[in-house]
Amino acid sequence: MDRLLNPEPGLIVWTIVTFLFLVYILKKFAWGPLIQAIEDRETRIKGDLDLAKKAREVAERAQSDIESQMKGLDQKARQIIDEASKQAETLRMKIQQEAESQALKIKEKTMQELGLEKERLSSELRREISGLSLMAAEKILGESVNEHVQKKTVESFLSDLKVVQEK
Repeated sequence: MDRLLNPEPGLIVWTIVTFLFLVYILKKFAWGPLIQAIEDRETRIKGDLDLAKKAREVAERAQSDIESQMKGLDQKARQIIDEASKQAETLRMKIQQEAESQALKIKEKTMQELGLEKERLSSELRREISGLSLMAAEKILGESVNEHVQKKTVESFLSDLKVVQEK
Protein backbone atom coordinates (compact mmCIF):
# COMPACT_ATOMS: atom_id res chain seq x y z
CA MET A 1 0.00 0.00 0.00
CA ASP A 2 2.94 2.09 0.43
CA ARG A 3 3.55 2.14 -3.22
CA LEU A 4 0.22 3.71 -3.88
CA LEU A 5 0.84 6.52 -1.47
CA ASN A 6 4.38 7.13 -2.66
CA PRO A 7 4.34 6.89 -6.41
CA GLU A 8 7.48 6.49 -8.39
CA PRO A 9 8.28 9.21 -10.89
CA GLY A 10 9.18 6.74 -13.66
CA LEU A 11 5.92 4.94 -13.25
CA ILE A 12 4.04 8.22 -13.40
CA VAL A 13 5.83 9.22 -16.62
CA TRP A 14 5.16 5.84 -18.24
CA THR A 15 1.57 5.93 -17.13
CA ILE A 16 1.14 9.42 -18.65
CA VAL A 17 2.94 8.39 -21.88
CA THR A 18 0.81 5.23 -22.13
CA PHE A 19 -2.33 7.23 -21.47
CA LEU A 20 -1.44 9.84 -24.11
CA PHE A 21 -0.52 7.09 -26.60
CA LEU A 22 -3.81 5.37 -25.88
CA VAL A 23 -5.70 8.67 -26.33
CA TYR A 24 -3.88 9.27 -29.63
CA ILE A 25 -4.71 5.77 -30.92
CA LEU A 26 -8.32 6.05 -29.77
CA LYS A 27 -8.60 9.49 -31.38
CA LYS A 28 -7.14 8.31 -34.66
CA PHE A 29 -8.86 4.95 -34.96
CA ALA A 30 -11.98 5.12 -32.79
CA TRP A 31 -13.10 8.63 -31.95
CA GLY A 32 -12.29 10.15 -35.35
CA PRO A 33 -14.39 7.70 -37.38
CA LEU A 34 -17.02 7.65 -34.63
CA ILE A 35 -17.28 11.43 -34.57
CA GLN A 36 -17.23 11.50 -38.40
CA ALA A 37 -20.04 8.93 -38.51
CA ILE A 38 -22.05 10.97 -36.02
CA GLU A 39 -21.48 14.17 -38.04
CA ASP A 40 -22.41 12.37 -41.28
CA ARG A 41 -25.54 11.02 -39.67
CA GLU A 42 -26.41 14.49 -38.34
CA THR A 43 -25.92 15.99 -41.83
CA ARG A 44 -28.03 13.23 -43.38
CA ILE A 45 -30.80 13.76 -40.80
CA LYS A 46 -30.77 17.52 -41.42
CA GLY A 47 -31.00 16.87 -45.17
CA ASP A 48 -33.84 14.42 -44.63
CA LEU A 49 -35.64 16.97 -42.45
CA ASP A 50 -35.19 19.64 -45.14
CA LEU A 51 -36.51 17.23 -47.76
CA ALA A 52 -39.45 16.34 -45.52
CA LYS A 53 -40.25 20.05 -45.01
CA LYS A 54 -40.09 20.66 -48.75
CA ALA A 55 -42.23 17.60 -49.44
CA ARG A 56 -44.74 18.77 -46.84
CA GLU A 57 -44.86 22.24 -48.41
CA VAL A 58 -45.37 20.68 -51.84
CA ALA A 59 -48.10 18.44 -50.44
CA GLU A 60 -49.82 21.39 -48.77
CA ARG A 61 -49.66 23.41 -52.01
CA ALA A 62 -51.01 20.43 -53.93
CA GLN A 63 -53.80 20.01 -51.39
CA SER A 64 -54.74 23.70 -51.59
CA ASP A 65 -54.65 23.49 -55.41
CA ILE A 66 -56.88 20.43 -55.34
CA GLU A 67 -59.29 22.11 -52.93
CA SER A 68 -59.50 25.21 -55.13
CA GLN A 69 -60.02 23.02 -58.19
CA MET A 70 -62.75 21.10 -56.36
CA LYS A 71 -64.47 24.37 -55.48
CA GLY A 72 -64.20 25.43 -59.10
CA LEU A 73 -65.56 22.08 -60.27
CA ASP A 74 -68.37 22.31 -57.75
CA GLN A 75 -69.32 25.74 -59.10
CA LYS A 76 -69.11 24.47 -62.68
CA ALA A 77 -71.30 21.50 -61.78
CA ARG A 78 -73.88 23.81 -60.23
CA GLN A 79 -73.79 26.05 -63.31
CA ILE A 80 -74.21 23.06 -65.61
CA ILE A 81 -77.12 21.77 -63.54
CA ASP A 82 -78.75 25.23 -63.49
CA GLU A 83 -78.23 25.61 -67.23
CA ALA A 84 -79.63 22.14 -67.89
CA SER A 85 -82.66 22.95 -65.73
CA LYS A 86 -83.26 26.16 -67.65
CA GLN A 87 -82.91 24.36 -70.97
CA ALA A 88 -85.25 21.62 -69.80
CA GLU A 89 -87.84 24.21 -68.71
CA THR A 90 -87.50 26.03 -72.04
CA LEU A 91 -87.85 22.75 -73.93
CA ARG A 92 -90.86 21.77 -71.82
CA MET A 93 -92.55 25.10 -72.56
CA LYS A 94 -91.74 24.80 -76.26
CA ILE A 95 -93.13 21.26 -76.42
CA GLN A 96 -96.23 22.36 -74.53
CA GLN A 97 -96.77 25.30 -76.91
CA GLU A 98 -96.29 23.03 -79.92
CA ALA A 99 -98.75 20.52 -78.49
CA GLU A 100 -101.29 23.28 -77.85
CA SER A 101 -100.74 24.63 -81.36
CA GLN A 102 -101.21 21.18 -82.90
CA ALA A 103 -104.31 20.59 -80.80
CA LEU A 104 -105.74 23.92 -81.99
CA LYS A 105 -104.96 23.02 -85.61
CA ILE A 106 -106.59 19.61 -85.19
CA LYS A 107 -109.62 21.26 -83.61
CA GLU A 108 -109.89 23.79 -86.45
CA LYS A 109 -109.47 21.07 -89.07
CA THR A 110 -112.10 18.95 -87.34
CA MET A 111 -114.46 21.93 -87.18
CA GLN A 112 -113.94 22.55 -90.93
CA GLU A 113 -114.54 18.89 -91.69
CA LEU A 114 -117.66 18.94 -89.52
CA GLY A 115 -118.87 22.07 -91.32
CA LEU A 116 -118.24 20.50 -94.72
CA GLU A 117 -119.94 17.28 -93.64
CA LYS A 118 -122.87 19.31 -92.30
CA GLU A 119 -123.17 21.14 -95.63
CA ARG A 120 -122.96 17.88 -97.56
CA LEU A 121 -125.54 16.21 -95.36
CA SER A 122 -127.73 19.29 -95.49
CA SER A 123 -127.67 19.42 -99.31
CA GLU A 124 -128.26 15.65 -99.50
CA LEU A 125 -131.17 16.02 -97.11
CA ARG A 126 -132.58 18.85 -99.24
CA ARG A 127 -132.37 16.72 -102.34
CA GLU A 128 -134.09 13.85 -100.57
CA ILE A 129 -136.78 16.12 -99.17
CA SER A 130 -137.31 17.81 -102.53
CA GLY A 131 -137.61 14.44 -104.23
CA LEU A 132 -140.09 13.27 -101.61
CA SER A 133 -141.99 16.54 -101.85
CA LEU A 134 -142.27 16.21 -105.63
CA MET A 135 -143.44 12.68 -105.31
CA ALA A 136 -146.03 13.77 -102.76
CA ALA A 137 -147.10 16.66 -104.96
CA GLU A 138 -147.44 14.38 -107.99
CA LYS A 139 -149.54 12.00 -105.97
CA ILE A 140 -151.68 14.84 -104.76
CA LEU A 141 -152.09 16.40 -108.15
CA GLY A 142 -152.28 13.11 -109.83
CA GLU A 143 -150.09 14.11 -112.65
CA SER A 144 -146.54 14.95 -113.34
CA VAL A 145 -145.48 18.54 -113.03
CA ASN A 146 -143.36 19.93 -115.82
CA GLU A 147 -139.65 20.25 -115.18
CA HIS A 148 -139.57 24.09 -115.06
CA VAL A 149 -142.34 24.24 -112.45
CA GLN A 150 -140.69 21.40 -110.55
CA LYS A 151 -137.34 23.23 -110.40
CA LYS A 152 -138.98 26.48 -109.28
CA THR A 153 -140.92 24.70 -106.55
CA VAL A 154 -137.79 22.91 -105.25
CA GLU A 155 -135.78 26.15 -105.10
CA SER A 156 -138.59 27.90 -103.27
CA PHE A 157 -138.83 25.03 -100.81
CA LEU A 158 -135.08 24.97 -100.22
CA SER A 159 -134.94 28.71 -99.58
CA ASP A 160 -137.80 28.36 -97.12
CA LEU A 161 -135.92 25.49 -95.48
CA LYS A 162 -132.77 27.63 -95.10
CA VAL A 163 -134.77 30.40 -93.45
CA VAL A 164 -136.25 27.92 -91.01
CA GLN A 165 -132.81 26.42 -90.19
CA GLU A 166 -131.22 29.83 -89.57
CA LYS A 167 -133.90 30.74 -87.06
